[in-house]
Amino acid sequence: MTSYHQQRPPGCGGCLLIALLIVFVTGGAPALINMLGFLLFSGFAGVLLFIALFWGFSYWMQKQVSTYESSQTEDHNRFVWLLVHILIKISQLDGNVSRDEVQTIQRFFQYNLRYNQTQMSWVKNLIKEATNSTETLDALLLEFRQTFSYEPRLILLELIYQIVYTKDPVPQNELEQARRIASFLEISVHDQRTIEAKYTYHHQRQTSTAQANDTHYFAVLGLQPGADMETIKKAYRQLSMKYHPDKVAHLGDEFKSVAEEKMKEINSAYDFFKRKFT
Repeated sequence: MTSYHQQRPPGCGGCLLIALLIVFVTGGAPALINMLGFLLFSGFAGVLLFIALFWGFSYWMQKQVSTYESSQTEDHNRFVWLLVHILIKISQLDGNVSRDEVQTIQRFFQYNLRYNQTQMSWVKNLIKEATNSTETLDALLLEFRQTFSYEPRLILLELIYQIVYTKDPVPQNELEQARRIASFLEISVHDQRTIEAKYTYHHQRQTSTAQANDTHYFAVLGLQPGADMETIKKAYRQLSMKYHPDKVAHLGDEFKSVAEEKMKEINSAYDFFKRKFT
């Protein structure tokens, strides 16, 4: 038995055919030719208008991007350029950059660094450029190490771990690469472990018990659980110096904000232990 299918109403093509038949019947062939000419011209004009609008918007956006780039410091622009290229090279470890990986990087800039439409257009251009680039990861890291001091390198490593830990499960090869990058950038083993431990515990934490809080806050300070207050104070002072926002202010407001967020985490951990031990 043939099943029932609801009939769909005629589309625009059916309506157009009926209209042409009416014109032909009422006005004859000349009227039909005139109408076809009008439709052809209207369609062509519409296509031209669409192309003009698209080109105009693209030109305006590129102008906005160019103006934004010119308004930033050379250190800021180079930092972002290298950051995007390094993240793309890490994503290419498995042979290609997936759409999900590109979206992860874009979301990072949009939501974590709060980039606006103009800044995101800039980042998308950089991602496209980085995807087609033949530069090696080692060459990019070498330039970064030679260009920026220790504090910006810490910020870079923070951002790399933040990107890596947005994936579930965390790719082991990317985690190993993050550790290798830390070594290549001459970041101390203690600082690298501090960053990785924070993201590991944050990723794994599923309860809000006091023990879980202890473990998390020890990780933020780069300490093993059970450290005494004197050790906690020493770690707090060292981290406060390394992540002081003024040390990365030349990279731009968004990266100064990254340092400020890191300082909030450090202060929160220290305040937790002060309340606990007093």
